[in-house]
Amino acid sequence: MATKAAIANGGDWPGKRQGLKLFDNTVGAWKDFTRFLSEVRGEMRKVVTPSWKEVKATTTVVIVAVFIFGLFFMVVDWIFRLGLDRLLNKLGGLSE
Repeated sequence: MATKAAIANGGDWPGKRQGLKLFDNTVGAWKDFTRFLSEVRGEMRKVVTPSWKEVKATTTVVIVAVFIFGLFFMVVDWIFRLGLDRLLNKLGGLSE
């Protein structure tokens, strides 16, 4: 009787297919992980460390840009504040 059931199931025992599926999923996940690690290694080989001269140059550019943008926004803020003060004074909202 057990042999007939085993033959009918193709030699499977209860839970064998689930076990094989879990094993296949685990092996597939491991292959994906090792492929990911090899791709990371390949990308890390492409990374170039900048020279000290390049670091100083880009740092200088960033600092100058920050000051220029800061000055720009200060002027824009001053213009908006001046315009808003004049508008509110004309409307009678502010009395200084």
